[in-house]
Amino acid sequence: MGCFPAFVPDSHLPFHRPSDAVHSTSSANLALGSEMAETIIEDVGELETPLGRRGFLRWVSGACAAVIAALVGVPAVRALLAPATAKPLTDAWIKVADDTALLDIGTPVRLDFVQNQADAWIDGRAMNSVWLYTEDGDTFKAYNGHCTHLGCGYVYDKDRKTFICPCHRGQFDVKTGAVLAGPPPRPLDELPVQVRDAAVYVKYHDFRLGVPERVEA
Repeated sequence: MGCFPAFVPDSHLPFHRPSDAVHSTSSANLALGSEMAETIIEDVGELETPLGRRGFLRWVSGACAAVIAALVGVPAVRALLAPATAKPLTDAWIKVADDTALLDIGTPVRLDFVQNQADAWIDGRAMNSVWLYTEDGDTFKAYNGHCTHLGCGYVYDKDRKTFICPCHRGQFDVKTGAVLAGPPPRPLDELPVQVRDAAVYVKYHDFRLGVPERVEA
């Protein structure tokens, strides 16, 4: 009998059920999850407070104001500084014809061209015109294409051999630009002309309209 271990009843041994271990693990996970949820709620709560919302709105409003100020301020500053930094304008000769041999003799011809225009505020392009007239193919007269009355464009009347303005029936002499009839207060504005290597250049200018004096505009 002494060689067998003593029999111990099951009631004296500690007994652990599997459900106890599962319950302990679940409790720990639930506790950890609760702590994390409380932390997240606290962080979100800080943003949801009136002070946090007001601060965020102030930041957004300030950023928008800065962007708008930049969009409006930069062009305004550039416009204010433009007159002081603009390059001085210089007179430019405009080439209106490539070859004098292609121009009619004894008959005026209208020539249109695009001219770049710039002042202290605006850069742009304008369509202008001149009338060229020659009696020998060597010497040319050039007239500004605007009537001196109100600036309308005039045409050449082949039957009368004069310039006629269709607006108020003003008439001008082709050879001199003198007023022949109508309300124009002065002759056509004659422009300087140069011939270079068979090409014709004109120094174009506009002048004040409706006045007897020839005043550059």
